[in-house]
Amino acid sequence: MDGDVSGAVGRVLDEWLAGRVARAGALDGTFAADLAHRVADFTGRGGKRVRARLLWWAMRACGGPDVPVGAALATGAALELLQTCALVQDDVMDGSATRRGRRALHVDVAAQYAPGAGGRGAADLGAAAGVLAGDLALVWADDLAAAARSELREPRRQQVREVWSDLRMEMVAGQYLDVHGQVTGSRSPARAIRVAELKSAMYSVERPVHLGAVLAGARPEQVEALRRSGRCAGVAFQFKDDLDGVFGDPARTGKPCGDDVRAGKPTYLFAVARARAVARRDRASSEVLARCLGDPELDEAALDRVREALVATGARAAVQSRIERLSERSTEYLERARPLAPGAERLAALLRATAGLPPVGAGGTGGAR
Repeated sequence: MDGDVSGAVGRVLDEWLAGRVARAGALDGTFAADLAHRVADFTGRGGKRVRARLLWWAMRACGGPDVPVGAALATGAALELLQTCALVQDDVMDGSATRRGRRALHVDVAAQYAPGAGGRGAADLGAAAGVLAGDLALVWADDLAAAARSELREPRRQQVREVWSDLRMEMVAGQYLDVHGQVTGSRSPARAIRVAELKSAMYSVERPVHLGAVLAGARPEQVEALRRSGRCAGVAFQFKDDLDGVFGDPARTGKPCGDDVRAGKPTYLFAVARARAVARRDRASSEVLARCLGDPELDEAALDRVREALVATGARAAVQSRIERLSERSTEYLERARPLAPGAERLAALLRATAGLPPVGAGGTGGAR
């Protein structure tokens, strides 16, 4: 399995999704075509399976040859379905038109019915479909996670159940705080960090690593060090995503550039820019940020002015520096965990890549500036 973790998880997903889609088809053809098939397709072509790989390599780093391979692969596949839930519903809440270089699921459903339902009716149907598709992905994720746990013995089964339960609630809390910040204008860097922890760091990195460690039967102190390592890498991951949301290339990121600005997302990048503009009495940058953040009709010229303000205030450089420091701390915590080779090296490399830094030796060590 070590040679192709993503492929192994993909095969588990393919088998599981085929069974779920078949059951949906037996229930109702429209439901299966509009939702079940789209959830399966979205999950099947999804990403780099980073969460599943983090789980796997944390398990391999902490355990010997006798590890629950089947349960690990199935739990990793369940994480992929949980990610589908998060992304599909996030696109609805943010009004995002694309995801992974294609139409967002709710937009795709709306387009299917637009000729007959009319513009507004189709849009409403699409939004409802997005919410329900996310719910369906969550149901399938829970079913698969429960099936994976059935292969484990106590107390490990209960430990995995508790981590999975915490992970789900943290994901929902993070998404709510993200939307809450957009509406209320919460602007403090500390609040932005908490949102980053809950919305991304914990469910995307810390908890997958935690699950892998628990599946391996790791010692409590080892689990704690690995969780801290994962959280640091996960916050760095979110900060890198924030930078990509403003400065990234859509061809590489698979999503439009500037949506975070138009939505007025309470990101750490924007919080730092505001704070620095005030501290430096940079009225021009303050006015640009106040006027543009949260304006859904912002054009490209205005987006460029926001980018200029983020650079002028030093926010872009400060966030990049914070990413590098977080990555260093992630490495330090990983070393404290004293995991075993060969999994330790693979886990370290994956955490570093997750934080958005190049491999050690590829253009420098990537240490903090």
